[in-house]
Amino acid sequence: MPECPELHLAGRYINEACGGLVFSGGVERSAVGRGPEVPFRSEAYRISATARGKELRLTLAPLGPGAAQDLVFRFGMSGSFRLCPAAELPRHAHLRFLTSESAPRALCFVDVRRFGSWRLGDAWQLDRGPCVVSEYQAFRENVMKNLDDKAFDKPICEALLNQKFFNGIGNYLRAEILYRLKIPPFEKARTVLEALKDREQTRRKKNSSLTLSKKLKQMRENPDLLELCHTVPMEVIATEKNLLDPDHSDNYAAFKNWLQCYLVPGMSSLRDHNGRTIWFQGEPGPMAPKGQRSRKKRAQLKADPEALTPEVTTRASKRRPKTAEKPPESSEEVSDGPRKGRARGRKKATAAPAPSQPEVPVKAKRSRQMPARRGRGAAPAV
Repeated sequence: MPECPELHLAGRYINEACGGLVFSGGVERSAVGRGPEVPFRSEAYRISATARGKELRLTLAPLGPGAAQDLVFRFGMSGSFRLCPAAELPRHAHLRFLTSESAPRALCFVDVRRFGSWRLGDAWQLDRGPCVVSEYQAFRENVMKNLDDKAFDKPICEALLNQKFFNGIGNYLRAEILYRLKIPPFEKARTVLEALKDREQTRRKKNSSLTLSKKLKQMRENPDLLELCHTVPMEVIATEKNLLDPDHSDNYAAFKNWLQCYLVPGMSSLRDHNGRTIWFQGEPGPMAPKGQRSRKKRAQLKADPEALTPEVTTRASKRRPKTAEKPPESSEEVSDGPRKGRARGRKKATAAPAPSQPEVPVKAKRSRQMPARRGRGAAPAV
């Protein structure tokens, strides 16, 4: 799911790809796009983008008379922008802006799963706090002055997804941040954040005689949780190689190699109280959901085995040298969706009429159940 870095990288992509282009005409919308028609038309206009947290604002600015039109996008689970020839539109291109070239190109909002949306106007969503990347100081103050809010009664891993305070943080970022600080994901959020007040006071006393460069160096070497909410996304945004450029799909392997915890073999996982999977190392913490057992991520788990990079595999083998020897059944790992498919598969297998033949040994019975087990991932007809 796109998080703060993906939105900022999308904004960078749009500004770099479209900075010298002139667009013309109206805005085309697909019949199934989750957003309104865009009442804008111009003989010549330019497009620019600005990202904030998990939102991106697109500005259509006419080169002649006429008012500009703003749109604010949320990417949902699979949204992205792509510039391509107008004659070769990608599937699921739900909003299209055409250039004035003789062989026109189209800037497309592409969203395969259709959870993304857009709305007219330039206003950011009201209940979202300051961006962890572009408004760091305001973000930090917003958290520290509201620690009495009931949002911080929850585990820290759940509080980090609250966009009122952590605008831009999502599932993979929360795992990476907590892992680097060795904070149990189900420690109470207020307990973790109130400790920052004492740390800030101690740091001010120690740093009173230091130069600014030495203060910054000390902060980089010993960051706190709120600082990592800024610097970890910036690692993705500021990388020399654009890890999430839609024109370079092979970059995803490099992104996975950057990950230290999320989906990394050898890490444990649990579902939080909202049903989202949190990846971590060590103990989960005192507020972990009852009745769950943490599961270990295996190297064979990835749906796309070719996407596994050698570095990730090597790191996993160093941490868990015996994981490869476990039976393959345990590679059916946690996903963010409900686990009903497995139960349905078993019901189908048991509901089938029994063949009229003598009882066979247990091993033979198991072998007959294998086809049903292999087929449990089939999607139901929609």
